[in-house]
Amino acid sequence: MEDVNVPAGPGAPGGLRIPAGELIEQFSHASGPGGQGVNTTDSRVQLSLDLATTTALNETQRRRALERLAARLTGTVLTISASEHRSQRRNRSAARQRLAVVLREAIAPPAIRRPTKPTLGSLRRRAEQQRRRSEVKRNRRRPGLD
Repeated sequence: MEDVNVPAGPGAPGGLRIPAGELIEQFSHASGPGGQGVNTTDSRVQLSLDLATTTALNETQRRRALERLAARLTGTVLTISASEHRSQRRNRSAARQRLAVVLREAIAPPAIRRPTKPTLGSLRRRAEQQRRRSEVKRNRRRPGLD
């Protein structure tokens, strides 16, 4: 089993390397294609990583990952499954790639929204739209006694 490398990105400028010893792999029968061999091979892979104890993350990254992945965690353990390929080797590779993508997205810092002012044209269009709407509603009123 080899280490998982997470490419550099926001939140991890140098990338991450998750040691293979921290990963737990479990294999089971996969449903789907495979012919006669589907019942005899354990090609489905479940890859688990305990985010609370991994040495790959610093405290900021750990806090972000635990917060953002809370719905996907069992305690503090993140589990990724792969069963789309017939071979166990390809499913192991797919699970590792998926783990890298999920972690990279989870540890990215939140996007900063910079407030902007509406343009002069958009203010004018909005005012004109309000005037038109007001006129439509005024025309729906019951006629006066005059």
